[in-house]
Amino acid sequence: MAARLTLAGVNLRFGGVTVLSDVGFDVEPGRVLGLVGPNGAGKTSLFNCISGHYRPTSGSIRIDGEEVAGSAPSKLNKKGLARTFQHPALQLHHTVLENVMLGGHTRLPGGPVAWSLRVPPTGRREREVRDEAMAMLESEGLGWAAQARADELSHGLHKAVELCRARMSHPSLLLLDEPAAGLSHGEVEQLMATVRHLTSEGEMTVVIVEHNMGLISALTDRVVVLNYGSKLMEGTAAEAQADPRVIEAYIGSEESDAAA
Repeated sequence: MAARLTLAGVNLRFGGVTVLSDVGFDVEPGRVLGLVGPNGAGKTSLFNCISGHYRPTSGSIRIDGEEVAGSAPSKLNKKGLARTFQHPALQLHHTVLENVMLGGHTRLPGGPVAWSLRVPPTGRREREVRDEAMAMLESEGLGWAAQARADELSHGLHKAVELCRARMSHPSLLLLDEPAAGLSHGEVEQLMATVRHLTSEGEMTVVIVEHNMGLISALTDRVVVLNYGSKLMEGTAAEAQADPRVIEAYIGSEESDAAA
């Protein structure tokens, strides 16, 4: 069942540098939220706080009403949170199938000793996870790559494999960090079809960090715009694109990049 994500007053500081300031929003179960803003706005840092890779300096992060701020990523994964990264973190010398299977590791009983010894209950569960991973690759048109090593694939395919791996944990909350970056037009279309499928039954809540506003407009119910670590506005993608503050934030960012 899809999760509700609620943030209130989230702050993140590194030494004397404020990265996030009083960020808050609510994502209803089964909805898709876009998290947008110019480079350096704090989007990935906020994702890292939600997913447990950073501990916020203060503030509240709740999943289905339960406080999770500062929880370890492994604990959050067991609570139904999965994420992808800007740069896919695959095991490059393992096969694509093995990489996708890693997403289902929480469903294997007995711990590392049982897995290494292949005791019967673990062996049966591993076959189930393997079959599910293979079926997922087939459904995404990647069955042909199952036995290929991950380092033999393109960047776009790395992103597709990482998304399959995230889905293997059966998440109720999925965070996608720039999933369309570096993808071809066809790969973006496939990504959009996959996200639509994942959310069509209302079983998964999705938050997307993305610069591709076409994708954001097509997929999201609402967007939150960050700038300099603070929430600039919240509304629909169309409202964000027409908001003078948002336009100014992006233009200012482009001018700063040009000056640099």
